[in-house]
Amino acid sequence: MENIHEDTISVKSYDEMAKYYENFVDTKPWNAYYERPATLSLLLNIKNLKIMDLGCAGGWYTKYLLDNGADVIATDVNKNMVEITKKRTQNRCPVIQADINNGFDFIKDCSLDIVLASLVIHYIKNIEKAFNEINRILKLNGEIIISTHHPLMEFTYFKRDNYMAVELLEDEWNMGDEKINVQFYRRPLSKLLQPLINSGFYIENIMEPEPTKEFKDKLPEAYERLIKRPNFLFIKGRKVK
Repeated sequence: MENIHEDTISVKSYDEMAKYYENFVDTKPWNAYYERPATLSLLLNIKNLKIMDLGCAGGWYTKYLLDNGADVIATDVNKNMVEITKKRTQNRCPVIQADINNGFDFIKDCSLDIVLASLVIHYIKNIEKAFNEINRILKLNGEIIISTHHPLMEFTYFKRDNYMAVELLEDEWNMGDEKINVQFYRRPLSKLLQPLINSGFYIENIMEPEPTKEFKDKLPEAYERLIKRPNFLFIKGRKVK
């Protein structure tokens, strides 16, 4: 059993939503028609590359990477998500329960080409420590690809009064017939980007894309909000030192 770092949050929440993830995350509009198209646009020419799926959750990206010829290792802090990913990928790659807050001592220095962090950074309190660890395991010129909550969305939606603060917030998510409370960290853009730069990364791309037509068809009211106020932010960084 992986030791859970004191700064790790929402593990119990993902225990509760694991079954929903397994059954519905492939077609959930926020993932399938908003987050994934943008993230995949940053994942180019991945065949034969060594890639970590950090915070693999239900394993959608892990399977995609494998199906497209990558050499993959997947990690998640949540045991249930690890089991779901193993089931989805039929044990075609290592899937390890691990907490980045504790470091990845099973990964050699400078051994990976890409670290994919899909909707995971906002669960990490000390992101500079996490970025330093990602830098350690990436090769020179290796890439980190991030999708995360947009600072503007969190500041306005949760009606905060100090944009520059780093705060632990809680939201209620609808997961089928259940409502689950989930915690995550809100931080201003500068306190997201500067730790990445400090850790030795050059920011190569920042995206605030609109959701796809399929999203509009499924959730037209949410689509109208998203074309004015983005929910997610996408970042591609390259290790330069």
